[in-house]
Amino acid sequence: MIFGDFFKSLAQLSDRRFRLVLWKGVGLSFLLLFGIYVVFVTGINWFIPESVTLPWVGNITVLKSIFSWASILLMILLSMFLMIPVASAFTGFFLDEVAEAVEDKHYPQLPPAPKMPFGDTVVDTVNFLGLIVGLNIVGLVVFPFFGPLAPIMFLGLNGFLLGREYFQMAAMRRLGRVQGRALMSKNRGEIWIAGALMALPLLIPFVNLFVPVLAAATFTHMFQRLRP
Repeated sequence: MIFGDFFKSLAQLSDRRFRLVLWKGVGLSFLLLFGIYVVFVTGINWFIPESVTLPWVGNITVLKSIFSWASILLMILLSMFLMIPVASAFTGFFLDEVAEAVEDKHYPQLPPAPKMPFGDTVVDTVNFLGLIVGLNIVGLVVFPFFGPLAPIMFLGLNGFLLGREYFQMAAMRRLGRVQGRALMSKNRGEIWIAGALMALPLLIPFVNLFVPVLAAATFTHMFQRLRP
């Protein structure tokens, strides 16, 4: 059943609405990282002098150039470590469009789902981002001590987090927060396994950018299968 939900979502990745959500998330992430870079470079131009005179050394004129090259390295590092969580956060604002695309194609008999308040979406997305980044930072410190079990622990942790977040998102659209959480509690094991399946692509560069869209679609199918 879980694999059926996953492969139906995979087959719909060519859907224009799926691609739009993906490019919105990635595009906004690049804009944010570029904005950080521009602020850093502007700060260099404002606060770093053209030259500095030091005792016993003399006049140093390369200080600004050094910081300029450092800003490029900063941009590369930001892209490596922040691109995935930031893209996931931005994509989270548009996941309702993915769920609508799934329902339009596979469940056309459903009435339109009520729109989630934007403020609730922001709070839920920021909370999820903080939780997944924070726990994975802890995991980077702790997991290596468990040797060959580290990948399993990574999948277990992120499977729990992804399953919890995306199933809750799918259920809340139709049942509301209280009933959605109740349904999640009844099916916690299956949701965790599905979340671990979603966590596997997190280990593959660039492919991991598709995880939020694919997870939103997969858990929409799962919710429709498990709903009362």
